[in-house]
Amino acid sequence: QVQLMESGGGLVQPGGSLRLSCAASGIIFSISDMSWYRQAPGKERELVAQIIGRSTTFYADSVKGRFTISRDNTKNTVNLQMNSLKPEDTAAYYCNTIPPRTVWGQGTQVTVSS
Repeated sequence: QVQLMESGGGLVQPGGSLRLSCAASGIIFSISDMSWYRQAPGKERELVAQIIGRSTTFYADSVKGRFTISRDNTKNTVNLQMNSLKPEDTAAYYCNTIPPRTVWGQGTQVTVSS
């Protein structure tokens, strides 16, 4: 059974940083490509970042240069380092495989506000 558990969210001021983590189980993590998504209230879920294989990465234009996705295959985790946060980054953040499974985690809330 696939389980995805996101953590690390919180309230941060504009310009601040957060590091999100997603623990995955029920999959062969080391060969799974992974993504981070986010969903703001009243908006569609959007793709934020992807990691293909060990280190090939892709980013949405809105986060390029500020966010960094990485993975730790020894811990079955995928991480998202978020720097220079903006109020428009406020959303619930989710991880999933590529392509995404029907199962989603509970997400972790990121709120950027002064």
